[in-house]
Amino acid sequence: MGFADWVRDHAGALDDLEPLRRAVGGARVVALGENSHFIREFAEVRHDLVRFLVRECGFTAYATEFGFSEGFEVDAWLGGAGPDDAWDGRPEIPWGVGESLWWLREHNRVTGGRVRFAGIDVPAAGGSALPALDPLVEYVRVADPEVVPLVEVAREIAGRFGAASMALAAPAWARLGVAEQDALSAVLGRLLVRFRAVEPLHVQRVGRAAFDVAVHRLVGAVSVDHTVRAVAELYSGCGLPADMSAREVYLADSVRWHVDRGERVVVAAHNAHVQRVPVSHGGVASVVPMGQHLAAALGGEYFAVGFTSVGGETADTRWDDAAPFGFRVCPARLAAPEPGSLEEAFVGLGPVVVDLRGSPEGPVKFRMHGGYQRVVPRGAFDAVVSVPVSTVADDTGY
Repeated sequence: MGFADWVRDHAGALDDLEPLRRAVGGARVVALGENSHFIREFAEVRHDLVRFLVRECGFTAYATEFGFSEGFEVDAWLGGAGPDDAWDGRPEIPWGVGESLWWLREHNRVTGGRVRFAGIDVPAAGGSALPALDPLVEYVRVADPEVVPLVEVAREIAGRFGAASMALAAPAWARLGVAEQDALSAVLGRLLVRFRAVEPLHVQRVGRAAFDVAVHRLVGAVSVDHTVRAVAELYSGCGLPADMSAREVYLADSVRWHVDRGERVVVAAHNAHVQRVPVSHGGVASVVPMGQHLAAALGGEYFAVGFTSVGGETADTRWDDAAPFGFRVCPARLAAPEPGSLEEAFVGLGPVVVDLRGSPEGPVKFRMHGGYQRVVPRGAFDAVVSVPVSTVADDTGY
C-alpha cells in the first residue's frame, strides 16, 4: 500500500479527537506545531486540541514561545490575578494563543482547577536579556549581595542592544564594540558559575524555588547573549553550523523544568521547534530543535504533532527595520504540493489528523513556510494535522 492510500485509510476527522487520546497515551509532553506562524486555521485547530488535551486527557500546563521569565505574570493571570482584559492586545503575547489563554482562565475559574501557563522561550524571544536580568537585581540583593554590581554591568550592556525582536537586536549587538560584546559574555558566564558554586548559600537565604527560577532566568540571559552573537555572525557570513541551537535547548530545558515539577505540558510552537530531528536546509543540519532534545530526554513520553496545509496561503516575513519587530507579515500563495511531499498525500482530504507511527515509506519532505524541508516526516513527527486551505490572519500586529 502506498503512503497516500495509507493516509486515507488512517486519517481521522478533527471533529472526533478520541483517536488522538489513544495516540497520545501517557505522554508527558504533547507539542502542537505549525509550518508557518500567523495562520488562522492552525490557530483554530490548535485551540480545539488544547481544550481537548486539558479537559479530556488531564494536561496541566500550556506552554508557548513566550519568555520563561515573563511567563510568570501570565501564569498568575490564568490563576485569576488581575482584570480579565489584562492581556488583550498585548503585542508580546504570541499571535494565535490568546483565545486559549482566555479559555484557560475561565476553565480555572469554573472548575477551581489550576492549569498553568508556561513561558519556555529565551527572554523576548531573543530580542533582549533584560526581562531575565531585571528580576535578578532584587534576587541577588538578598541571595548574594556581593554580585549586585556584576548584574548591573550585565544590565547596562544588555540595554544597549535590547529590542522587541531578535531581528532588531542582532544588528544592534553587532554595533557594540568587541570589548563590550566580550564583557557581557564574560560577566554572564561568571554569574552563572557563581550561582551554581554557592548554590547552598542561595538556597539557605531565599529557598529552593526562588533559586531554581533565578538560575533558569540567568541561563536565559546567557542564551540570548549567545544567540544574538550567532545571528550577527550568520548575517556576516561567518556563523558556525547549528549555532542557533542554543535557543532550542533552552526551550527544551524550560519544558522539562515544568515536567520535573509534575506538570503534563501542551506546547504550542513552530514545526521547526517541535520536530524530533534536525532542521535541515540543503542537506545540512542547521538547527538541533527543541523536539529532538525533548525526544532524547523523554523518549516515548514526548509526542510531536506537525501542522501543514495542502493549499492556500503562507505567511511571508519581509525584513523592515522601520517595523515594530523588524519585519512585516505578508500573505504569499502556496503552489500545489510538490511530488514526494507530505502534502501531496493529503490532496482531496478535509481537516484531518493522522498518526504517522507505523506508516509505510513515503514522503521525503514537508512544507516549511513557502518552501520545503527535505526531512522524512515520519521521523520528524508522531502525528500530522493537515487542513485543505490555510489563510494568513489579518490581525497579526506585524
